[in-house]
Amino acid sequence: MRRVFFITMLLISFQSIRAQEIMYLNGKVVEHIDGKEVPVVGANVYWNKTTIGTTTDINGNFKLSRLKTSDRLIVSYVGYQTENIKVSDQTNLHVILKNSVDLNEVTVSYKRNGTEISLIDPLYTKVVGEKELLKAACCNLSESFETNPAVDVSYTDAITGTRQIQMLGLAGPYTQITRENMPDIRGLSAIYGLTYIPGTWIESIHLNKGTGSVVNGFESIAGQIDVNLRNPSSMDKLYLNGYGNQTGRAELNANIKIDVSDNLGMALLLHGANSSFKNDHNEDQFLDEPLTQQYVLLNRWELHNEKGVHFQIGVKGTYIDKIGGETNFDPDLDQGSTNAWGMNIHTERYEVWAKLGKVNVNKPWQSVGFQISGANHNQNSYFGLNDYNARQSTFYANLLFQSIIKNTNHKLKTGLSFQYDAYNEQLNTVNYDRLEYVPGVFLEYTYKHFEKFDAIIGLRGDYHNEYGAFLTPRVHLRYALTDKITLRGSGGRGLRSANILSENTGLLASSRQFIINGDGSDKPYGLEPEIAWNYGASLSYKFILDYRNGSVSVDFYRTDFQNQIVIDLDANPQQALFYNLEGQSYSNSFQAQFDYELIKRLDFRIAYRWYDVKTTFGDELKEKPLVSNHRAFINLAYETKKHWKFDYTINWQGKKRIPDLSSNPDEYQMVEYSPSFFLMNAQISKIWRQNLDTYIGVENLTNFKQSGPILSSDQPFSPYFDSSLIWGPVTGINIYLGFRYKIK
Repeated sequence: MRRVFFITMLLISFQSIRAQEIMYLNGKVVEHIDGKEVPVVGANVYWNKTTIGTTTDINGNFKLSRLKTSDRLIVSYVGYQTENIKVSDQTNLHVILKNSVDLNEVTVSYKRNGTEISLIDPLYTKVVGEKELLKAACCNLSESFETNPAVDVSYTDAITGTRQIQMLGLAGPYTQITRENMPDIRGLSAIYGLTYIPGTWIESIHLNKGTGSVVNGFESIAGQIDVNLRNPSSMDKLYLNGYGNQTGRAELNANIKIDVSDNLGMALLLHGANSSFKNDHNEDQFLDEPLTQQYVLLNRWELHNEKGVHFQIGVKGTYIDKIGGETNFDPDLDQGSTNAWGMNIHTERYEVWAKLGKVNVNKPWQSVGFQISGANHNQNSYFGLNDYNARQSTFYANLLFQSIIKNTNHKLKTGLSFQYDAYNEQLNTVNYDRLEYVPGVFLEYTYKHFEKFDAIIGLRGDYHNEYGAFLTPRVHLRYALTDKITLRGSGGRGLRSANILSENTGLLASSRQFIINGDGSDKPYGLEPEIAWNYGASLSYKFILDYRNGSVSVDFYRTDFQNQIVIDLDANPQQALFYNLEGQSYSNSFQAQFDYELIKRLDFRIAYRWYDVKTTFGDELKEKPLVSNHRAFINLAYETKKHWKFDYTINWQGKKRIPDLSSNPDEYQMVEYSPSFFLMNAQISKIWRQNLDTYIGVENLTNFKQSGPILSSDQPFSPYFDSSLIWGPVTGINIYLGFRYKIK
């Protein structure tokens, strides 16, 4: 058996032609967009009739060993014309991919979509670009998914104005959110952190369902959202954005780039927001949205040179102050009293990070990278008579080495990581202080057979100071049925330490008492880690019909929890119980999506999503509360020749189970299931000149609102007060307008 395995590995390893001499060809692959050269990331570059090749990096660059046996270089990317280039004695190539192909005087044009799914990436990843983000005002990351059916967005409660996301039917903390493949929104920022990233700072979002790469850690369970921010190498010199709406929310953003030298660039990103109007449109004597002051600043530097060195460093500061509650609440007079119910969340957060990469110029397939980041998070808050104050100091380091085995069909990534978190939490008079550190090692092997088949097999081993040692295996497979149809499969394990207080602060805006059924150990809250297995499959199909582009995607994912921290709101309406899972907990997710350009410049998207999410509460397997089993989605986007843009989105959400309130008095009970409902958003924008555009939009066109979102709003200090049972919109129609100005 060992001989068979050894011979098989030899056949795989030596199926490619080895280079006859060590000489290299450098190059860059770009496309033209609005007269500007834009790097093509992930383009395939290989020698004709061989399997020796590579892919372009984030800047469109590649470096490839030369062959005596082939002088034809193939450059290909889905949706672009394949280039077959004769290479003689050149040392550098500049390749421009064309978006159109001339066939008997008939032009077939490729139009880049706002959301792209690559057919060649082994991971099922949706790339949300600037075109998609501009379909809505996109004031922050939590509002960047309004035209994306893969992510659900809802309110945590009816008072704090905090939005949360769900993916695969699971709460946001089960999705790993990174900034350029470094941990970002986690720990104390797991919920509120979505507002720390202004929408105008985002260059693109990479959304990956299922388990991610072991290189990025062990915490991903439902998927990964990787946010790429504006950077000095690609952003405009100046970008200004102003936004205002009828509720009194006003925002101003400024992105500034300075080219210090040919190899050094600096970016300064500024954000300020203010909400100063007291609105109570549903007349429940509570503010619809809190009064808010928010300021975020980011400064980053980027250095690269011809020796293969790429260095980045950045700092970020966040200041947010929110005041909400009853309309007559005065924080100077009423805090800590029963005169009026009030809420205040004051957050200060400071972050620093650096990335250093070095490519071996003599072996361009070989590189080493080092990532390091640190953050200090301070939150002081109160919700009525509940006080919650928290601190987190975090440190992260990741050392990565990348190379090949014999040829570029066999790639290897390996490295070391270290995660450190110090928490100081206080809920009323109880302290929950803890220290967590996790050193780890990882190995990831990638096998590629032409453009037909890919396999990524990864394994990491980590040691948690309280949970002990654990392994995280993950695998991703891709098979191209045709050049237009790709089948993918994935599976793997995820583990995370639940931050049950910060991830459920919406429950503090109620009279529920927190009951934590831990074992009294030094483990976080005396509870076990959350462990789950996720596996799924997807099918992607791209086509051209009547000279217009279209795509179809279907995916199914299942998540099985080995352990989960159950949040039980059914046992007692006056309590929120937290305990380790005893029984089953799982999530099934199915989604089908169709995109097509119906007529020239009119894009159409329709999607359907089904969830089956159940957890054992006590000794009974029940639907997870406040999660819709069904959701349907339609988006239409039209652009005229004179640069008017019209976007319209309609969402339908099915009924949601509401936690059991049957032991409350009749007037403080709710129905078992919410009604289904529709939401409609629309936006019109106009590009007046190449550097100026304006927009006006309406959210919640039909003015649909959840009736009575706050239970016992007339007696907020009674045992029946609860603002966390949110199944629909809390606010009604919202009209906004704004402008964007840029200097390239």
